[in-house]
This record gives sequence, structure tokens and C-alpha cells, in this order.
Amino acid sequence: MALVNEHFLKLPGNYLFADIAKKINAFKTAYPQKEVIRMGIGDVTRPLPPVCIEAMHKAVEELAHKESFRGYGPEQGYDFLAEAIIKHDYAPRGIQLSTSEVFVSDGAKSDTGNIGDILRHDNSVGVTDPIYPVYIDSNVMSGRAGVLEADSGKWSNVTYMPCTSENHFIPEIPNKRIDVVYLCYPNNPTGTTLSKAELKKWVDYALANDTLILFDAAYEAFIQDPDIPHSIYEIKGAKKCAIEFRSFSKTAGFTGVRCGYTVVPKELTAGTLNGERISLNHMWNRRQCTKFNGTSYITQRAAEAIYTPEGKEQIKATIDYYMGNAKLMKEGLEACNLQVYGGENAPYLWIKTPNNISSWKFFEQMLYEANVVGTPGVGFGPSGEGYIRLTAFGERENCIEAMKRLKNWL
Repeated sequence: MALVNEHFLKLPGNYLFADIAKKINAFKTAYPQKEVIRMGIGDVTRPLPPVCIEAMHKAVEELAHKESFRGYGPEQGYDFLAEAIIKHDYAPRGIQLSTSEVFVSDGAKSDTGNIGDILRHDNSVGVTDPIYPVYIDSNVMSGRAGVLEADSGKWSNVTYMPCTSENHFIPEIPNKRIDVVYLCYPNNPTGTTLSKAELKKWVDYALANDTLILFDAAYEAFIQDPDIPHSIYEIKGAKKCAIEFRSFSKTAGFTGVRCGYTVVPKELTAGTLNGERISLNHMWNRRQCTKFNGTSYITQRAAEAIYTPEGKEQIKATIDYYMGNAKLMKEGLEACNLQVYGGENAPYLWIKTPNNISSWKFFEQMLYEANVVGTPGVGFGPSGEGYIRLTAFGERENCIEAMKRLKNWL
């Protein structure tokens, strides 16, 4: 008989957001007349930029004619998009890359989950805590995480680096060697950032300990502070120790279109058991060629349009809209005497629950008494207990109404 991958059976019964959806549906069944404002899952509400729509229409028209039709594209992505990415996202920051170091995909979630395919099952893993659940769950599926300890809520083979208000959400550099470390900045879920000095500490640690950093920069476009790094490659030596993931989902509204990219520098290597150094760029390319057929031509033309002068203006308007929401929400929540973090360089707000209420209890109180939905912080890891995450991706009028409801409730 066929045998299952039993590591999947170690995962909790439901994905965090599936649990939330069930609770919302139960509420709506009981109170169908109540209007719920959802500020939990980080889906966008602004439509695609007009330049992207125009580029997609043009690409569709190309596919309608024999002379301009395209079939399978390169698994790594078309050069026209890779060149635009390098020219606009990296070159202005003094970062030199080749097109063969940029891999276009269907999003950062896929790539952060799949990157483990090129890494041994027994690598040690370190994560900031709280953390985006995909990092942990994908390592559980591959057998790297060990077993879930019921008392602590932690996986036995994962090193957790707490990020709380007590340490200003700055993870402490480990006092031991770890093979693979996940960093996400600006951070999901806390909305906090790392300075160049703090990020340099991680690069120095990685170089000294032969550690691989998996750096998720999906929210870099929301950075407002000019001193906050947008890419880990702004730090000298990072190309020798880091893979960077980026996404068009939140910046350009591509959550449904699906497009992102991963940068794997040529000089980045990892070892075999006999000490041989292997190019991770080569391995990731091999993995993509085997398991991925490339992002659609139509999608990549839409992504390319983002980098035009008109595209940049339209993207800025979208980001300004969401960050305007974040400012409004932060001020409203603080007026309710809540401790609020994030929301200044990221579209996420991380709120300390009042009176030491648990994350899930506060989630349910907020749902049933204010009809507003957030995401329980504990769903992102043990250090998220006692917090709740709100996102700024909603419609402005809903953000205003949600703040009114919370003020009246609290």
C-alpha cells in the first residue's frame, strides 16, 4: 500500500486562518443581521493598478495571434521582468545582480514554503517568534521541526527567538550555531522593523557560523523611514549567506494574480556531508525546472508595468492609501488606551490585549461585542500570546467604522 508522509500528521488540525473563518461563520449563522468588519487576513482591497490592467490586455492580445503567441516560458521568469526588478529594486541601492540570480514565481508564500526542498531534512532551524506560520509548517512537513511540545507550544527542533515589547521586538542573536534562520522584515505579524545595524549583526552571525538566512522582504515597499533597509543585500557580505524573497501581492494587489520573486546569489553555497560546497543558485534552478512551469506571460507583463513611471505613481498611491489606514487605526487604537506596535513602516498593527486577556478570548470578545475581526497573536507563535494583529488593507470607511466600534466597546 502507499504510505503517507507522516510528518503532515504532526501539524495542528487546521491552518490558523481556517480556524478564524470557522469562528466567523459560526457568528454569522447566529447573528445574520450583524455586519462584520474583517481586519484579520492580510488580503488587499484596492484594485489592480491601471498600468497592470493595460499590460495584461496587451499580453492577452499578443497570445491571440500566431506571430506573437507564446507557449511555455522560462521556468525562471522572462528576462524583461528580471531586468526591470534589478534596475528598479536593487541597482538604486547599490546592489548588483544578474538576471540568472532572480527567479520569478507565483508568490513569496510558495517560495518560502518550497525553499526547503533544496535543504537537508536535519538542518537546525531558527525563527523569530511570533512568525508567519508557513515557515514553521513547511519545516514540519519536511521533518525538520521535530515534535510539538504541548506545554510550550513549541517544536522540539526549532530555536525560537522571542520578539516582544520587552526587547522592543528585536530578536536576540543566538548563542549557538543554527543552520537556517528565517527573518521577515518589515515583520509579519508585528509590523516592526530592523535597523541596518541590527540586520548587520545577523549577517555577521551568519558569516561567522556558516548559517543560511532566509530573508522575507515581502513588505519592503511599505517602509517609510529612509534609514530602514529594504534588502538584506544592502549589508556587506549578505550575498554569501542569504536568500531574499519578495512579492507583488500587497504592493500591487496581486494576491489573486499571483507573482513574486526570489533572489539566490551565485556566490551563495551550502555544504554536503563530505564538506563539498554546492551552489544554491544551481540547486534552486534545478528545483524550479523540475517542479515549476513558470509564471504566466500575462502576469509577468503586468508585473513589469509596475516599474514604469506611471506604474510607480499608481503603486505609491496604493501604498499611501493603506499606510493612511494604518495611521488612522494606530491613532484610534491608542485613543482606546491600547498599546500598539507597527503600523509605521508596515501595514500591520500588533496590539497588546488589555488586562492580560488571552489572544483567542480577546478575538472572540472583539468579534461578538464589536463585530470586528483580527488575528489572535498566539496563532503566530508562543510569544504572540496576549497580542492581536490587525491589518490596514481594508476600505477606508471600514477602518473608520471599526475604530468607532472599538472605541465604543472599550
